[in-house]
Amino acid sequence: MNYYLRLATFEDKPIIKKLIEDSARALSQEDYSLEQIEIAIKYIYGVDSDLITDQTYFVAIDSQTQQIIGSGGWSKRKTLFGGDQYTNRQTEFLDPSRDAAKIRAFFIHPNHARKGIAKAILLKCEEEAKLNGFNTLELLSTLPGLKLYSTLGFQPTGKVAYEFEGITVDFVPMTKQLN
Repeated sequence: MNYYLRLATFEDKPIIKKLIEDSARALSQEDYSLEQIEIAIKYIYGVDSDLITDQTYFVAIDSQTQQIIGSGGWSKRKTLFGGDQYTNRQTEFLDPSRDAAKIRAFFIHPNHARKGIAKAILLKCEEEAKLNGFNTLELLSTLPGLKLYSTLGFQPTGKVAYEFEGITVDFVPMTKQLN
């Protein structure tokens, strides 16, 4: 698989939005019902413009087609999850000496899943967070993401559920100490 990473731009937003929808619909079916997937797309999953502004959101580009095939990032803001449409956002900046950087919005195109793209983006995010003084990472994993994050050293800290329009979607908070 030949791909490279670059920072996401505001021009990428419509493509990333479509990538997120395609990824969620195709790769979440073993763990979530179709209703849960659609409600998560409507209220939670989406592009967070703060990540693009802060230059902490990356896209993976297929070297041959030049198409975006994956995305993911990290944040130095308090918001743990959710795209621009998620209403419960905390955009204040974190203090690296006491707060954990947030791993955010990882989505891979279904045709390119399980080929190491998410891992490459995550390692880039870890490196960047560490360079910015963070010693700890945290994330809110989807159920399909648990295997990836566990394999890369994240530890679950419980389980949470969010409800929208009477539909509940389960997630798993996870943390990781950086060396």
